[in-house]
Amino acid sequence: MEAASPDSPWPATPFRPFERIMPGFCVPFQGARWHFNWRLPDLSGAEFVVLSSFSSWTGQWLMRCQLRGTRWLYWGERLRRQPVGWRQSVQSSLVAPLANACAIVGVGDAAKSEYSRRFPNTRHFCIPYYCDLSAFQATPVHVEDGAPFTFLFCGQMIRRKGVDVLLVAFDRLVAKGVDAQLVLVGREADLPEFLTQVSPATLARIRYEGFQPPERLPGFFSRADAFILPSSHDGWGVVVNQALGAGLPVITSDAAGAGLDLVEDGVNGLRFAAGDVDALQRGMERLAADLKRARHWGRASRRCALALTPEAGAEKWVRVFEELRESSVRGAGG
Repeated sequence: MEAASPDSPWPATPFRPFERIMPGFCVPFQGARWHFNWRLPDLSGAEFVVLSSFSSWTGQWLMRCQLRGTRWLYWGERLRRQPVGWRQSVQSSLVAPLANACAIVGVGDAAKSEYSRRFPNTRHFCIPYYCDLSAFQATPVHVEDGAPFTFLFCGQMIRRKGVDVLLVAFDRLVAKGVDAQLVLVGREADLPEFLTQVSPATLARIRYEGFQPPERLPGFFSRADAFILPSSHDGWGVVVNQALGAGLPVITSDAAGAGLDLVEDGVNGLRFAAGDVDALQRGMERLAADLKRARHWGRASRRCALALTPEAGAEKWVRVFEELRESSVRGAGG
């Protein structure tokens, strides 16, 4: 339903024969979208049903009503930490039906650990996001010798993605005389506000490229020296998969699921505490001062990406279904 949002920049993509979007609409609420769908499929004959949304009318209706007596799994990112009060109460109410799932599959180790803690009596598995990285792996690197060290960020220009923290850290980097530039790719959102906090000298070293369709992203990654994901919260962050495919070292906060699973500190990148401007600045300065190290870590990233194929993800799903089926058979026989 994302394409139904009036402010969605995503281009229309032809569906494959097995894909379809149910009719419906969405209502913005507290920075999120509440989806309503109809003509829901008849799931009574399904051996397994996989849901990936609980924060929608559709997901709630399926979990609470339509899937009774059906084996269903929830596949999701770790939950965003909510303050106490009504927000916490709403989140607790929305996730409560997950206790009835036959299994919960966390998107990454952090998600699996959190769901295991919240729902200790449910089966738990871990399957991160896998995506086709072949275009990133095939695009040659276009970095010029002697050019400024290029940091890349790709995502929405919002506080949750840590763009405000990134700009402050980069501003300090420029003030210290480091020869670097910052390329920003994604929806503008709050960027104009964030840019007011940096100096004119820093502004001259920032290039905003706007939102880009997926097929153009490999070109931007190939012209960077390092990728940064400074999120204050990110359930996963597929851009980290893409950065690894492009052979880039990654600087990531410890609040990004993909950073925790795919970035090994001092091997293919650096991790810092979310919101710590000083730590982010030190990490950026460390890489910008040692291009040889950045290239070495980038090669490690590309080796890591070789295992992040859609086929590898599909094999994990097959194993989950087989294990659940076998346990069901054992239970029926007992």
